[in-house]
Parts: sequence; C-alpha cells; structure tokens
Amino acid sequence: MQFKFKHSKIAFSEKSKGGSGFNVLIDFASQLKTTYIEASKTDKKFITEDTSKAGTILVHANNLYLSLGEKDKYSAATVLAVASSLARFISSKKIDELNLHFKDSQAFAGDEIQLPEFTEQFLVELVNSLYYFDEFKSEKNPLALSKVNILSNLDLSKSINDAISLLEGLFIVRDLGNNPPNVATPTYLGNVAKDFEKINKNVNAEILAEKEIKELGMNTFLGVAKGSKEEPRFIKLEYKGGKKNAKPIILVGKGITFDSGGISLKPGANMDDMKYDMCGAATVLGVFAAVASLGLEVNLITLVAACENMPSGKAQKPGDIVTTMAGKTVEILNTDAEGRLILCDALHYAKRFKPEFVVDVATLTGACVIALGSAASGLYVNDEDLYTDIQAASVKANDKVWRMPLFDEYSKMIQGNHADLLNIGGWGGKGGSATAAAFLKEFVDYKWAHLDIAGVANSPEAKGATGRPFKVLVELIRAKAS
Repeated sequence: MQFKFKHSKIAFSEKSKGGSGFNVLIDFASQLKTTYIEASKTDKKFITEDTSKAGTILVHANNLYLSLGEKDKYSAATVLAVASSLARFISSKKIDELNLHFKDSQAFAGDEIQLPEFTEQFLVELVNSLYYFDEFKSEKNPLALSKVNILSNLDLSKSINDAISLLEGLFIVRDLGNNPPNVATPTYLGNVAKDFEKINKNVNAEILAEKEIKELGMNTFLGVAKGSKEEPRFIKLEYKGGKKNAKPIILVGKGITFDSGGISLKPGANMDDMKYDMCGAATVLGVFAAVASLGLEVNLITLVAACENMPSGKAQKPGDIVTTMAGKTVEILNTDAEGRLILCDALHYAKRFKPEFVVDVATLTGACVIALGSAASGLYVNDEDLYTDIQAASVKANDKVWRMPLFDEYSKMIQGNHADLLNIGGWGGKGGSATAAAFLKEFVDYKWAHLDIAGVANSPEAKGATGRPFKVLVELIRAKAS
C-alpha cells in the first residue's frame, strides 16, 4: 500500500516486527511515562516534559514515546495534536522509516479507542501535516519519510487503504487551491474533473463550455464570466455507488479561479490571495474523488461553476440587471459580490436531480471572516436534521462549523426596486454573510446547507490552502452511506 504525491512516496505496511527505523509507542500520559521509565531506566524526577499534554514526545535511543495526554480528555483533536507533533519531529530529524507499535500500547487494549478508526485518522493527520507545495520551485525537496510499518494484532488494511483514499482527495483540494490562477483556470478544473472517470466505472464527468452554459439559461453565471478572456466551465460529476432509485446527495462548489472584484475592483494589497476564491470548488472536487475512491454506497453529484471575475470593456457593470436560470431577475449593485451569482444558477440546476439534500461550499464573504475568523466555517441550513448531521460530522472531523441565521429580515434586505433581487443587502456591510446566504436561499426548494469557508480555506500557518472543510463533508456523506 503506497501513497504517492508529487515526488514523494510513502509505503505503508503491516508487519509483525519493526524495521530499522524509529520505533513509535503511543499511549496515554501515565502509562507512557511508566513505560518510558522502565525502558530508559530514567528516574522520574528527571523527566521534565509534561506528558499530560497530547503530542508530548519522550525519546530514548531510537524509541519515541508519544503521549495521547489524559485519558478523560481524549477526542478527535487529540489525534491531530499527536500526529502533527510526530510530523514535526520526523521532519526536523529527516527520519525515513517509522515503526508504529500499536500492539504494545495499553491505549488500544480497552474500549476507549477503536484502533481501526484511530489508524485511519492518525495516518491522515500525520501525512497531511507533512504536506508541501513546490510545483514551481526550481529545487525540489521530497520527504525523507518513505516507510511506515504498522505493528498490530488486528487487520488494519482497510484503515490504511481508506487513509490513502482520503489523503488523495485532501491533497487534490490543497493542490488546486495552491496552484496559481494562470494554471488553475476554469479549463484546468474541468480537465481535473474529467480525469476522475479513471477512479472507477461508477464515475461520469460532463464538462460544459460557454455555449452549453448559455443554452441552459445560466445568465448570472455568464454575467460574471464575461469580463475575462478565460472561458467558463460548468462541471457535473456523478458517482453512482448507491441503489439505483436512491436520491443523490449534491455538493455545489464556487469556482472563481481569480477574483479581481470586476468593475467594483478590489484593493491591490493581498489581491494575490484571490486565487483561493475557488477553494469551494476545490473542496467539493476533492470530496468527490475521495468518496468514489472509498467506494461508498451512496449516489453523489458534484456541480462546479468555474470562471474568473475580471474587469474589461465587456465586463458586467454595477446597475446591470440579469435574469437567472430560475427566471428571477437580479440587479447588480456590486460586481465583487459575484460568488452568489454563479451559485444561484448551479443551485437551481440541482433541482432537476430531486436531491436528498444539497450542500454548497464557497469562500463567499469577507463578512464571515470578520464574524468567525479562522476557527469555524459559517453554516446556514434550512433543515434541522441536516444541521444535526453536519454538526456531528464536524465533531468527528475535528473541524468546527458554526450555525448562522437565515432570518426573514435578511431576505427583505435583498429585495429590489427595479429587479426581483439585489446582489448585496445594501452598503455598509450590515449582515453581509447572512444576506449572501439569504440570496442563495431564494433558489432552493430542497434540504440545503451553505458553508461559507472564506475564513478557513487558506491560512498563513498552512502556507496556503488548508483543505478545510474536506473532512466534514466526507464524514457527512459516510454517515449517510453507512
């Protein structure tokens, strides 16, 4: 079992005994300290590291003791803390081989932790913490780590294979986000999606060009696209892993591959970050690839509206009125409120599939960043059961979402005088994230959730795209498939 990314390869093997690399023992704080003292013959008064903190490392010879912290504080966040701590250690020491001694750990002997689930989560978090993006660097630096040997009394092959599928999907998200906008164009996204047909026979991809998009009547989508020389693409991916008559789950992604703001031009400072305005599209594409690779028994459709938002002599202008695919008219007050304009046509298009539910994912508003920062994705949802399911997936994925309001007052703020709707709720920034969601709500008649990921999609700490909220959506779909 091998995970390949860029110019690195990591081979995962189940073995009865370890190889020549570093031996890693993972356990709860008290047991770990006892085991370390017995092995190293160190007096406990000389141990200064706080093993009650998850991720604390003790080293003796080529043996590494990794603390899960206190047993009563264990959660999905613990797995991230432990895996990222190990990743930092092996990166700094250029370690090429690890032996994970799960069978010797007391932590997995009881019922507190299910080892198959832990193994998958741990491997995903470990390798994700080692992610790098050097596609455009003249000097390449592949990972030193090339072997991970897993010692256990259980068959963990499914956990390892599932971890590889998840990592492949997660790295699609991060790579698409980190690619420069002169590479990750709408056409490029379409080509990536088309390649998903190679995953298995249950995948079908349809990539629509400008003429076909126009025939569908997606005028608000095309209104955003028309200022750029880059042609738009509408991507439809279908994975048929469930029963023939089972309603599909639909994911919709905002794919603005570069957002200058259009005629309502953004300030120049940090405008380079607007390459990340397609992270909603990147997320749903990565999730689709992972779900298909996992072979989940579910029907999934992914829709992506992809284009650039650029100023030019033919660009959409403030004051223009356009007709959506749904037939509603929209007055454009601000061309930099473009995400909702491409999403509304995609959301209306989704109705034809009679979905079980729809989740759209978008770096939609700066207002959501002001409200929630990078701690959580903003969640707007019109169904209580769907909210409960997403919240549960969020907890399992260790990636926070926070419910935001869909009050009628926000819908009133986007009612137009000269058209049915306004594309912003007025100037001054009042309720900017909520009025954007209220706009999208006008185009749905099914169970629906909107994730505003503007605050979480990229970060300085990740040196670019984070991959969030990939794991939330995977866990949501997994729960529906099980």
